[in-house]
Amino acid sequence: MARRGQPSGTPSYIPVNAGVAPKRALNDPNESAFSRFLRTEIYAPEKLVGNINVATALGMFAAGIIVVRTWGDLMIVA
Repeated sequence: MARRGQPSGTPSYIPVNAGVAPKRALNDPNESAFSRFLRTEIYAPEKLVGNINVATALGMFAAGIIVVRTWGDLMIVA
């Protein structure tokens, strides 16, 4: 059921300004491309879960290589 006062065809659970993206107040025109990449891709709170998954995968991969290189001879049946 749509509320009265909303334009016709707009569901009541979607706000009127839902399609408008919020503007970021912190945008330095002198910022380098690397700094902008770090701010938007690495430190962004909305991408934190994906970054943690990537860091965990890289850590497990490196740990697996270290374990096999260190104790790999123990895995061979003598």
